[in-house]
Amino acid sequence: MTMTARPPLLACLAFLAAAATAHAAEPSAVMYKVTPEGTGDLAGLITIAMSPAGGVFRVNVKNLPPGAHGFHVHENGECGPAAENGKPVPAGAAGGHWDPGHTGKHEGPSGTGHMGDLPVLEIAKDGIAVTNLTAPHIKDVEALRGRALVIHAGGDTFSDKPAPLGGGGARIVCGVIK
Repeated sequence: MTMTARPPLLACLAFLAAAATAHAAEPSAVMYKVTPEGTGDLAGLITIAMSPAGGVFRVNVKNLPPGAHGFHVHENGECGPAAENGKPVPAGAAGGHWDPGHTGKHEGPSGTGHMGDLPVLEIAKDGIAVTNLTAPHIKDVEALRGRALVIHAGGDTFSDKPAPLGGGGARIVCGVIK
């Protein structure tokens, strides 16, 4: 009769404690600048926490163009380029705005449209943003894991008029929420 060796109890408890801690960690995304060739320089970190008011995005990014920027959760957990009309689109692999309800509406973080619509991100004159942005319609931050978080070149009107998807334009920064 052979006996199978059992790992020591302390090793098992340490493994379970580490696994529980890793699971309990808040979702976060390391953010990188994006180009038609792929991801580039590090731009910062965004962590996401749950609050009674909704999902709170704790933004810490740098070296970005000053001003208002569209900020969204995108469907896919990828930040590579994708071809559109035969040309590479930075972070195109992230897909469109996360819209699990298939609303097809761009109504902002308080609206009933895309779940991926987040508040506008303001970058200071020095190219830095350290701020907390709350999205009241996000009720489960764990559902964001495995999706991309994207910062766009321009602001966001939370309407499809006069420009589609709020007019944010090109994707300039992307990170995968883990």
